[in-house]
Amino acid sequence: MNIRIVAAVARKEYYHLIRDYRSLYLAFAIPIILILLFGYALSLDVENIKTVVVDYDRTVLSRDFLGKFEASPYFKIIDFLPNSAAATDALDHGKTTMALIIPPGWTAQIHADRESPLQVLLDGSDPNFAGIARTYITTFIDVYNSRLLRNFLNRQGMEELHTPVEGRIRVWFNEDLESRNFIVPGIIAVIIMIVGAILTSLVIAREYENGTMETLRSLPITASEFLIGKSIPYFFIGLADVLVAIFMGQVLFGVVMKSSFWLMMLASSLYLMVALALGLLISSITKSQLLANQGAILVTYLPSLLLSNFVFPISNMPKPLQMLTYAVPATYYVDILSGIYLKHLGLADMWPSVCVMAGMVLVLMALNIATLRKEGF
Repeated sequence: MNIRIVAAVARKEYYHLIRDYRSLYLAFAIPIILILLFGYALSLDVENIKTVVVDYDRTVLSRDFLGKFEASPYFKIIDFLPNSAAATDALDHGKTTMALIIPPGWTAQIHADRESPLQVLLDGSDPNFAGIARTYITTFIDVYNSRLLRNFLNRQGMEELHTPVEGRIRVWFNEDLESRNFIVPGIIAVIIMIVGAILTSLVIAREYENGTMETLRSLPITASEFLIGKSIPYFFIGLADVLVAIFMGQVLFGVVMKSSFWLMMLASSLYLMVALALGLLISSITKSQLLANQGAILVTYLPSLLLSNFVFPISNMPKPLQMLTYAVPATYYVDILSGIYLKHLGLADMWPSVCVMAGMVLVLMALNIATLRKEGF
């Protein structure tokens, strides 16, 4: 391999890149926008659930129940309504996501030591939200029942009952249960695919459309020199975006790496090389910038977002899709990001994912070289 030829191809691609402001915008502006949008707008946390209340009972105990309910960080009472019909109407028109209805005689039933049901209506249009909200309200009612039971035993002069099983729950790796702690690192995988695969998917197709491919074939240049030279500018742009993402994640969202920075750069470099090789392969096969761009979005960006264990857990997917995730490079990179940002793992713990990405680089580069050789390189 001739280093001078590689440098010449890289310099040519660099000059084209700095003259094409749209590519630079895609390379730097889009990643920043994605980090801001995903970091601030995308949240899987359920809190401040908008709730309307219908209190037919209007007693000291019902007011005590509602006071403790509103003191919870998970619920927010936005209105007190006169009847259940008004609560149903608020749910129908999307003004609230939960309605709490306390029936008349609720306190009297409790004081008579009888079951005293109350009604909770949830908006189930978002199943994930409804499931988590139902867990919250069920847990809150269980805790309130335990408090009432203790008060009853105290009034009767009896000893407090102790449950035989006491669960002491401790959360590891994401102690605050903040979704941004895995969303912000995960978006780096999407950013690298945008910069690496989508930008390079236009590189070779552009040569075909501009009619310069015949000239390149006549030059004393090998397929590997051509591919490496074309990739170098985008490789450094991708690394710059990784550093920007790490910096913004730490400064804006307080998401800090627990493991080695250099391990992060090693994994990012490998994943970036996979993205570049995949983009070049798409560009070589399609030979059209329009088709290459659409193909890159379909083959790289969407799987990285949907099939990488980033937003949607792989374990919840159907078996055929689970098998497909093994072919998605982002699956292994997101696993490494989780180990670096959340679990404080080292290379000894994550070497299988690193080796898989290294193997993907070799396979994709071999396919690229074979494709270009068929074209006369």
